[in-house]
Amino acid sequence: MEEKEMEIEAIIRLEWKQFQGVHNEGGRASCQDDPKTFEIMRKSQFLTWDLEALESYHEDLKKAEEQKWNLMTEKYARMMESTVPEQFAGFAKTLPARGKERIKLQEAIISQEMKWAEEFLERYPKIGARGRKIRTQEDTPWDTSMETYLRGELGTYSDRTLDLYYKMICRLKKEGKNLTELNLFYMAKLSGYQSLEQAEAALTEGMP
Repeated sequence: MEEKEMEIEAIIRLEWKQFQGVHNEGGRASCQDDPKTFEIMRKSQFLTWDLEALESYHEDLKKAEEQKWNLMTEKYARMMESTVPEQFAGFAKTLPARGKERIKLQEAIISQEMKWAEEFLERYPKIGARGRKIRTQEDTPWDTSMETYLRGELGTYSDRTLDLYYKMICRLKKEGKNLTELNLFYMAKLSGYQSLEQAEAALTEGMP
């Protein structure tokens, strides 16, 4: 097994462990009992990362474990700033503070990724329709958009991981690649399709 695959597997193991510790107001979520789907979703994302960013995020997870801090809980808590702002206000100060420059960097990443997501939706409308809504203004207390999810996740990264992730985004943009497309290509492959075109055709024909 190559080094990148080993890093991804180690990250997913730690994330799954922390995900089990996320407490939902309405009780345990069904996705917390579905390790296979969790693995596909997370692996398809991490396959798009370079090794240095993976190693840095792995260190973030290990440090969080040592400090008994749950990055998965933090991620979902940060999303609540948009989905249920009244509840978020009650615990916002318990989350690690993020300065103006840090937030500016996160928003630059989000802006580019939302452009990629919208471009992907135009090319593959059936696949795109199966995912989250794209923009934060589409959030509801029960439905979190891609933008809000990404904002929550980026907020959990260490400064080093975020910087490496930003450099990766810049490189992909320079190379004319679309991160959303790469992510969903891997998701399609891990779900048994040979290509995004095959997955789009299957959904068009009403197949799962």
